[in-house]
Amino acid sequence: MTTVRKGVDWLVGKLRNDQSPDGSWDYPFETGISTDAYMIILLRTLEIDDEELIQGLAKRILSRQEKNGTWKIFFDEGEGNLSATIEAYYALLYSGYYQKNDHRLRAARRFILANGGLEEASMYTKVMLAVTGQYKWPTSSPMPVEIILLPLSFPVNFYSFSVFGRSNLTPIMILADKKFSLTTNKSPNLSELQVDRHTPDPWIRSTEMRSLISFLIEGVKNLLGLPGDLHRLAIGRAKKYMLDRIEPDGTFYSYYSCTFLMIFALLALGHKKTDPLITNAVAGIKSMQCEINGLPHMQYTTANVWNTSLIGYALQGAGILPEDPIIVKANQYLLERQHHKFGDWVVHNPNSLPGGWGFSNVNNILPDVDDTTASLRSISRIASPHLNAWDRGISWLFSMQNDDGGWAAFEKNANSKIVEFLPIEKAKYMLLDPTCADLTGRTLEFFGNYTNLSRNHEDVKKAVRWLSKNQERNGSWYGRWGVCYIYGTWAAVTGLVSVGVPVSDPFVEKAVNWLKSIQNNDGGWGESCHSDNKNTYTPLRASTLSQTAWALDALIAASNQPTNEIERGIAYLLSSLEKEDWTTVYPTGQGMAGAFYIHYHSYRYIFPLIVLSHYQKKFGN
Repeated sequence: MTTVRKGVDWLVGKLRNDQSPDGSWDYPFETGISTDAYMIILLRTLEIDDEELIQGLAKRILSRQEKNGTWKIFFDEGEGNLSATIEAYYALLYSGYYQKNDHRLRAARRFILANGGLEEASMYTKVMLAVTGQYKWPTSSPMPVEIILLPLSFPVNFYSFSVFGRSNLTPIMILADKKFSLTTNKSPNLSELQVDRHTPDPWIRSTEMRSLISFLIEGVKNLLGLPGDLHRLAIGRAKKYMLDRIEPDGTFYSYYSCTFLMIFALLALGHKKTDPLITNAVAGIKSMQCEINGLPHMQYTTANVWNTSLIGYALQGAGILPEDPIIVKANQYLLERQHHKFGDWVVHNPNSLPGGWGFSNVNNILPDVDDTTASLRSISRIASPHLNAWDRGISWLFSMQNDDGGWAAFEKNANSKIVEFLPIEKAKYMLLDPTCADLTGRTLEFFGNYTNLSRNHEDVKKAVRWLSKNQERNGSWYGRWGVCYIYGTWAAVTGLVSVGVPVSDPFVEKAVNWLKSIQNNDGGWGESCHSDNKNTYTPLRASTLSQTAWALDALIAASNQPTNEIERGIAYLLSSLEKEDWTTVYPTGQGMAGAFYIHYHSYRYIFPLIVLSHYQKKFGN
């Protein structure tokens, strides 16, 4: 069997080989086929004849079709995913290379109709269908654009939403207000996918949602000014919000979804298809293209900073010196990408200066707590000659602690419970940025291991209290940005132990016992994406490399000697490092429960390397 040392050496060699010339790692950020489908639809709607790209994307979409004609967003999802299947079907038709009588499209159509048709698609899919002339906009806008004018003192206002929510909602409000749609002579007709054409308003179905919309409209009416003037002001402010947040590559926050929507919102506001704002945005999302198995994939964003910070930290943990060229280049890349501009975070956190890091290779106004702690870990051994960067990062991190004691991803205190009831599907995930166990745990782990803060520090005490209050009954914690309870429990346990919480503490013991209880027979761990929607741990009934590494890292942090569970887990990892099957491409990152899952191509190397290094350091070979 491969030894721990050999496993570490193999992983280090793999990462050395994969570093890009600029010092980063550009492993794919893979999110299924939706972005590929939207790219075909966008290019056709804008009448941009990039046939090589369109054909390549269509081939990739078809390569992911299930035998029953559907598309899924994760392996064990069930029969298929309705929204993904609608998007794939539409894109393949719009590409012009496949016809409705193609047996693969006929199979997809049967599934769509059997599952409720377009009416049952996700809200985001309906917006895409509406802007391209395939679905009717609601009679009244679900969210009046004037909400952007409501003062911060109003119970629900524009900055009650998370930055991710605002970036997607802003162009949607413009588009819904204008009831904009654009077709071309190549537009297919999807009317046969509508099952119930007589539903009065299929966008909003609950009484609670309608009541909340009325509440917002009343708030808007109380604004001082003539309705027409307020409306024009709101549209202007929404447009300015988008344009002020365009990244150097032309994208809106370097996210595919909001850039796609911004392009259509600008068209709705009278911009031509050839306007530089639009051509630059298209070029920006095209630049996020990567290749997977010889076919193009449109990444939702790039994960270069996230990959590079984690890999820099993992390599140094494995004994690679900061003077090694691989680390020098990686840390230089990170230092150049520390933020100097104020972003939306300043609205709820007005007393801090910029100092965080973002996620993508171009982001310079959207820092997040996770990338900041990861980047600081990587540069920690060269902190002395870069004290300004180090101090600014630490200061920004402290300033982002929520009033409840924990940390969220992008914003401070953006967790209004009222927002969950807005007429936006999955509002809890799209519009809120709540304190979560994974961010809180990893921030504690950073402070404990890299700044020597202990549980006696007042801010640490508050975070420990939050974790103790938010542990699940079974001993786990829910992780917001990964799948899912294993992810949250790993972050919480390693964070608590690093700030000095004893491993004998009841809630650490409970977490450790839970992790031991869900170990698979092969020695690994695996959790299904179903855990998200079901709000309870759901076993995958197979093991994945990253989830195994997370569970092991927590157990190692809380153990004084290598237990049977640890040894079995290490054996599984070492025997699986080069494995290639469905478990090695299973998404273990998430952005929105039930809708948006991420397969980080870097995770199969990063987390096994981290945990093997920790095992070696603590227990020897």
